[in-house]
Amino acid sequence: MGIDFELLRDQCERTLAETHFSGLGSREAGKVRDSYIAGEHRTIVATDRVSCFDVIVGTLPFKGQILNQLAAFWFERTREIARNHLVEVPDPNVSKVLECQPLPIEFVFRAYLTGSSSTSIWTAYDRGDREYCGHRLADGMRKHDPLPESLLTPTTKAELGSHDELTSRDALIASGQISAQLYDKAAKIGAALFAAGRRWAESRGLILVDTKYEMGLDATGEIVVIDEIHTPDSSRYWHRDSHEQALSRGTDPAPLDKEYLRLWLGDQGYKGAGPRPEIPVDVRCEATRRYIEAFEQITGCAFEPDTQPIEERIRRNLGID
Repeated sequence: MGIDFELLRDQCERTLAETHFSGLGSREAGKVRDSYIAGEHRTIVATDRVSCFDVIVGTLPFKGQILNQLAAFWFERTREIARNHLVEVPDPNVSKVLECQPLPIEFVFRAYLTGSSSTSIWTAYDRGDREYCGHRLADGMRKHDPLPESLLTPTTKAELGSHDELTSRDALIASGQISAQLYDKAAKIGAALFAAGRRWAESRGLILVDTKYEMGLDATGEIVVIDEIHTPDSSRYWHRDSHEQALSRGTDPAPLDKEYLRLWLGDQGYKGAGPRPEIPVDVRCEATRRYIEAFEQITGCAFEPDTQPIEERIRRNLGID
């Protein structure tokens, strides 16, 4: 398994940055996905865009294929735990899903004291905060230590171009954004998914460090898991032995997610504000290599990149002009 770096470099010239398909419905652009809504269904195209610090910073070769197929893997694995919106995967970059009304919250679950962004639990802890999203944190913890228990640390869902904000259960309920009953039901679903994801990751020699879930309501008012699940975009993964070695050496575990890119951007002095640095081809390729490693480690299957012209292939597979 693995992939040829020359193929990645070549694909850097042919990434899918955005789409404008006709005949699929009304278009909505998110940070990394373009959606087309028609009646009870939505067609989601996973582009190769990558966002860090809530800002689109460029594209990565094959990223859309990796994310779309890995999300489908997890949606199928977790159907017995929670309903999700996936209907079919007609193309490596495309999923057809049920149209749902999104809840205005991202349900972020954390099992470790880590992170590099301005809103991460480690950043807050390192500056002396001992309360985070309504949870009390003990003194004397080290970076990358496991938390005593998994924590739900919700954020608001910002519009494209804005930043998600840390919040808490009490604040969300007090503001009227969600009822206590609905929040608690969604939180229970998220906790079950996170526990299942962590068990599977452990069986594959990985640690699912943290993740976020998005949920919505279907036409009957039932909760449905939407967007993506347990991908390297929405989740942080470490190799289990890498974490153990990092703790003993006082270093950072090697990330198998977009933390690699966040750290590179941080080294350039960029954390979401000001001019964005251009990401070199080799950095883009290394980021993709880590995404592929995560895909293969999680699924146990080799990633098979489709190198056909992306838009032509999507049009053909979806039967549109």
